[in-house]
Amino acid sequence: MSFSQPKDLPALLAELAAAPSRPILLAGGTDWMVGNHAHPDKDAHVIDLSRVTVLKVIEPGPDGIRIGAGVTYRQIMEDDRFNPWPMLQEMSRLVGAWQIQVRGTLGGNVANGSPAADSLPVLLAYGAEVELTSVRGTRQVPLGEFYPGYRQTVMAADELITAIWVPRTAPGAVQQYRKVGTRRAQAISKVAFAGYRDGATVRLGMASVGPIVMALPGTCAALLSGADPMAALRADITPIDDVRSTGVYRFFVAENLVRAFAEAMATPSRSQELGT
Repeated sequence: MSFSQPKDLPALLAELAAAPSRPILLAGGTDWMVGNHAHPDKDAHVIDLSRVTVLKVIEPGPDGIRIGAGVTYRQIMEDDRFNPWPMLQEMSRLVGAWQIQVRGTLGGNVANGSPAADSLPVLLAYGAEVELTSVRGTRQVPLGEFYPGYRQTVMAADELITAIWVPRTAPGAVQQYRKVGTRRAQAISKVAFAGYRDGATVRLGMASVGPIVMALPGTCAALLSGADPMAALRADITPIDDVRSTGVYRFFVAENLVRAFAEAMATPSRSQELGT
């Protein structure tokens, strides 16, 4: 195994451009370290991102907030600039133990692309975009177009995630986040859900009910039109049996989560319910 630690973003991009194959980009390392301990890859080239400080910058603006890929869950929890995005803060509070919150990064969770990822339902519901950078330039990709399949992304071999851009939220918007797991926190979700409604816009995200985190387009349309969202939901998701849960249970939970969001849409006093 080889290791490098570029001093800044230009050095990192140059190394990626020259690499003969895709290296391991190590941010928090909370997922990769576990996997590599179980199945060591002696041929891997690991690039430590800790010195690339531009990846840790948080930039709020009039249209939203640009979150550097190296920003940790703990930063999101504790920084008041994230108050307009309460689902991001609640997700960060529930994502794992203190050690995971301190080390784990938003960009790492997006890059890893697990269908059970905690941040992805929230980012889908907020309409987030992924900022990809290489020596060739920078491009923005809507998160809903970022995953073509299970643990696949549209990133080119010489690109990395430099930031996540999240649009501003509207005052009075309905925001609801739920994580259902074996225990209250510090567990991989059986199902996680986020919903956002602002006027004629409804966006949803649900984890652990398909090969990628699902945006539930049919369910969104049904919630807006007044049609039965349960019928649409059953067409939108494909939960499976695995070591954490069963497909039948996940269907049951998913229906309850969507039903609760529909009730929140109709009840202003329940517009920002968060948690497990």
